Amino acid sequence: MREAWRAGAHRAPQMPVFRGIFPELSLDKILGRMFISFEICPNLCHLFTRCSRWQNIPLRPVHFPLVTMKRPSTIVVLCAAVALTACVNAPVATVQTETRAAAAYLQQAASSSIPAEQRAVLYLQSAAEASSLLSSSAAAPAATLIYNQAVTELTLLLRGTGQGRLWNRSLTLTTGTASFRLHFAHATREGVWDPGEFTTLTPAAAVPANSIRRKDRYNGIGAAFVGVHHTQPLEPFSPKIGVTAPVTAVVDFKGHEATLTLLDPGNLPQARVAGTARMLEADFSAPLAYYPQQSEFWNGIMGALRVSAYMGTTGLYELQPYDPQRIPVIFVHGLISTPRMWRNVINEVEFDPHLRQRYQFLVFGYPTGNPPAYSALRLREELAKFYQIHPAARPCVLVGHSMGGLLTRMQVTPLDRDAWDVIGKDKAARFFAKMPKGSLIERATIFQANPHVARAIFICTPHRGSELALGRLGELGRRLIALPANLTAAITGTLGSTIAIVTGDPKRMPNSVTGLAPANPLFKVLDARPMLVPYHSIIGDRGKGDSPNSSDGVVAYWSSHLKGARSECIVPGPHGACELPQTIAEVRRLLQLHLKESPSHPARSKWDTGG
Repeated sequence: MREAWRAGAHRAPQMPVFRGIFPELSLDKILGRMFISFEICPNLCHLFTRCSRWQNIPLRPVHFPLVTMKRPSTIVVLCAAVALTACVNAPVATVQTETRAAAAYLQQAASSSIPAEQRAVLYLQSAAEASSLLSSSAAAPAATLIYNQAVTELTLLLRGTGQGRLWNRSLTLTTGTASFRLHFAHATREGVWDPGEFTTLTPAAAVPANSIRRKDRYNGIGAAFVGVHHTQPLEPFSPKIGVTAPVTAVVDFKGHEATLTLLDPGNLPQARVAGTARMLEADFSAPLAYYPQQSEFWNGIMGALRVSAYMGTTGLYELQPYDPQRIPVIFVHGLISTPRMWRNVINEVEFDPHLRQRYQFLVFGYPTGNPPAYSALRLREELAKFYQIHPAARPCVLVGHSMGGLLTRMQVTPLDRDAWDVIGKDKAARFFAKMPKGSLIERATIFQANPHVARAIFICTPHRGSELALGRLGELGRRLIALPANLTAAITGTLGSTIAIVTGDPKRMPNSVTGLAPANPLFKVLDARPMLVPYHSIIGDRGKGDSPNSSDGVVAYWSSHLKGARSECIVPGPHGACELPQTIAEVRRLLQLHLKESPSHPARSKWDTGG
């Protein structure tokens, strides 16, 4: 069924008409009027498409007035729950009777005129009634819908009332007819989030996911959220909007004792609810989609041409809360691009639950107009900072596209002063003659391989430059790119006329375009020195199958090929081939290989054994 969902079964089917209260009104019309679609209600689609009998059976009347309902999502759930009673192999009246109480509590709780504590009791009553039906083959589909919605609304109510006064503390909640003692589970075991970890919780279904090509969702029990950890000032490696994570909330009952638990479905795909281990509702795409959808092309252009305005964005960014048990995978973008280019790649990698459980994903962002050696220095500094703050972090895997591959290569290749003699001893001597010890230029050109990098993956990387940097487009780029004044001063003050050794012209400042010219001496230096970790190449040939005479349209095979690569994969795509299925499949294969070859890795996850 999950494959059917991904293939498009989520589209709202033509539903049979309601009888009684809504004559000649189909459910899909109700959903449309409420501005709700199956695209943001995947669980409804899953449950409807499971039903084999709905096509020829009229749906039963809805026994509550829609006008009293305040939240459209609750309306949809209750309509769906009633509709599902026609889809089971049991008397409809029986299922309606069993779920009536849970639906009624959910309906009553939706009224904002009721005090928050009383609404919480009603949501708990709804969830308790629904959870008692989860093992009933007849009522389970409708009960699951009601339970999940009750837990969603309860979580939002507790988190959002009075600046969180009802959140993360034991509560005694009472109405005239019912009383519950509510507890919050804390992170005492793997796969459980601490309730204080997140500053906001957003329902996963409410996050626009247009930027995600394929949605990684699982239907099950619980309320799927995007948890956001955001502080002021920002913590190291945090994006501006905070660090996101998949969260699934469940409530379990022992009599009138209720426990709300926030689970990490990536680590713990099942939870015990109503005495049985059940697969969790989960959305792994929503945390990626939560990050702002800005113009990739425009921001990439401006980051290349107006470097000063984007220097403050340089840094390493965590896309998930740090986990010392997971191997960091750091993605480095190329020229005229931004970290957002990796969104779908990461999403596709996470479709593999084993990789999702064993890796954590980060991106390195930087203005791409700077010389590659300078940007590589900034990456080196960010990696040093990351491992200083997280000393228990495991060695990382670097994945670099295009110029990002050059930055990656300069993390795993040691360069000393003697390495530069390959360009000519006289040239090298003049280049370093007046260079102060520890200067920015020296740190960008003489360095050790990073001991925290364990493997490198290069995608369409110009290891020997690109001839595009020599043509009219390259000349335009050289003229338009404006480096920051302090960087310009550091370069001219240190190198003087020896800039010509790098750029070929004593009056021309080095930048990313000059850095990609095949004549850049850095390529010759790097080519003569070994990389100290296993490395792999993914190379595009635009589907022509003409390697070694191929090109991805920007980088020719002679530049992207590495003789010592552990593997080389030719994919039938252009330079921007990162989202190509063959590219993603190869990245996933290499990450699986890395797990096998790592000296140690975490125990098999519950995803490996099904729980």
